[in-house]
Amino acid sequence: MDQSPTKPDVSAPNASPERSLPEITVRAVLLGAALSVILGAANVYLGLKAGMTVAASIPAAVVSMGLLRIFRRPSILENNIVQTAASAGESLAAGVLFTLPALLILGVWKRFDYWSTTAIAALGGIIGVLFTVPLRRALVLGSELRFPEGVATAEVLRVGELSAGRQAAEGKGASTGLWTLVAGSLAGGLYKLGEAGLRLFGDVAGVSVHAGRTVWSAALGLAPALVGVGYIVGFNIAVLVFLGGAANWFVAIPIVGWLQGTDVAADPYKIARGLWSAQTRYIGVGAMVVGGLWALVRMWGNLVAGLAAGLQAIRDRRRGRQDALPREQRDMPVTWLAGALVACVGPMFFIFRLILPEASPALVLFMCLAMLVAAFVFSAVASYMAGLVGSSNNPISGVTIATILSVALLLMAVGTSAAVGPGAAILIGAVVCCAAAIGGDNMQDLKTGLLVGATPWKQQIMQMVGVLAGAVVMAPVLTVLLEAYGIGTITVEGQTPLEAPQATLMASVARGVFHRELPWAMVGIGAVAAVAVIVLDLVLERRKSEFRTPVLAVAVGLYLPLYLGSALLVGGLIAWAGGRYWRGRIARQVDVRLRASLAEAQQDAQRRGLLLAAGLITGEALLGIALAVPIWLCEGRNPLDVGLQAIPVWPGLILLAGVAIWLFRAGTRKE
Repeated sequence: MDQSPTKPDVSAPNASPERSLPEITVRAVLLGAALSVILGAANVYLGLKAGMTVAASIPAAVVSMGLLRIFRRPSILENNIVQTAASAGESLAAGVLFTLPALLILGVWKRFDYWSTTAIAALGGIIGVLFTVPLRRALVLGSELRFPEGVATAEVLRVGELSAGRQAAEGKGASTGLWTLVAGSLAGGLYKLGEAGLRLFGDVAGVSVHAGRTVWSAALGLAPALVGVGYIVGFNIAVLVFLGGAANWFVAIPIVGWLQGTDVAADPYKIARGLWSAQTRYIGVGAMVVGGLWALVRMWGNLVAGLAAGLQAIRDRRRGRQDALPREQRDMPVTWLAGALVACVGPMFFIFRLILPEASPALVLFMCLAMLVAAFVFSAVASYMAGLVGSSNNPISGVTIATILSVALLLMAVGTSAAVGPGAAILIGAVVCCAAAIGGDNMQDLKTGLLVGATPWKQQIMQMVGVLAGAVVMAPVLTVLLEAYGIGTITVEGQTPLEAPQATLMASVARGVFHRELPWAMVGIGAVAAVAVIVLDLVLERRKSEFRTPVLAVAVGLYLPLYLGSALLVGGLIAWAGGRYWRGRIARQVDVRLRASLAEAQQDAQRRGLLLAAGLITGEALLGIALAVPIWLCEGRNPLDVGLQAIPVWPGLILLAGVAIWLFRAGTRKE
């Protein structure tokens, strides 16, 4: 029951193997690096303040198209190269801010050391690119993963290419597609301006009540971008993410609240949120650990095939058959990959030793080995989840928690003391988090490249360029924010510190393992639940069911707040309803020619719906980044806030209903 509207035609990319278009140019490198710096810096503040970052591939593609048109007309591949490098800054920001502030919270650091921070970010990001090179064939070519933002970015690039007159024969379609994309972007941007800028309405509608000894809470995210992501990933994934969230918020939280008892005088939402944050969220962590290992088992064959293809490419090159593979299938050579990986490991040994001087050389070597294994495993997991739910909803913090949890247990097993262990676990987690964040982003970009006919190895090189550019600004931005506001438990007099929720959680996990304070029962429940979902999926696979239950989709839902999963469900239901509408129309038509005409109209309508969904994501992402600038300049104060005493949610509900109707009509209207 595949109800996703996104079945892209990968057989007809914009740039064919025979068509020579510029990709890596001087202006593309400079613009990509500059955007990586800007987007990375802006997202550091957003992440520390709100606990989330804004995916930058789509905004970067839009900005790139606008800026490059000032010069000689650029190619779609050149624009793709720019967004590949630019999006690395945002992803790297997530990897850094989710982990390195934990070193301050634990007392390992007193300030952000520039060279150590830069090296961890740069080397971790590069390792993420290197480890995902052999995964491209397994995940992008050898699976049915959607990679929603990768598909959306490709659509943005294609519409921009057509609107520039590159394909005159498709001029009318390009104009219509561009209008749909722009209209969606305006809607998403205006929503973000009203919600986060002017503060006219809230972004979550919810109800929370006391129910005897416990609490019950439900919530719906109102952001059009989330609905757009749900539309792109389709009904199957959207409903699984929602069911994971529903199992946590409607079952686990009430049960834990009933067992422990709750304060009837307290705010029921704060109680539910506290139970989720401190306890039941770890059900998702346990499910992610098992689901991640299962994902590796399932894609092992494709992974081996990818590595074999890389080795075959080396043999072909030595025999003078370097053109054996078409241009759009050539990855970075395995020899380059191995050499770069070795070059990354040596510096990490000295960085770990510098930050933890009390750790023995043997322990530091063990940390490096654990880092490599964890970076490969969780880069693969993050890449897989990016294909499921997109980069915006990819729970990198959950992946990092699983990393820190795993390596902390390993460190305990080899006798590491509680004085050194938490810091060592955070350092390993920091490298892995950067690698996983970049890995997921790299895979989205490679999906975009596949759809527009780009050269994979050139994208992989430019991803590294973006990593290096973004890494140099991480420490200065973190230092400014630390000294201006404080971060986590590090406070500044007269200022409200930036919460850094993920870093605070990482510090709690690392400390909790060595002091035996973690809710292991919840982790175990999540692991058992994951096994049950895997068994169900195997049964459905054996019965050749179109509806499947990939375990990581459920694990994501268990880990994320319910409002995210509920908003994705809205988008998935719209996609399902649109598909049902078209199947009904086609089934009722007896004339063969009219049936073929309706099938073609269905493809056009679903493409229109995809463009509108991409626009909703684009507009919110662009405004989310733009709104960070005045807040940053005003030292954390929002100068656009109109100052309402009580922020209503009903305007957001009305807007959400309007967007849902609009998206359904876009995907079902025949032109």
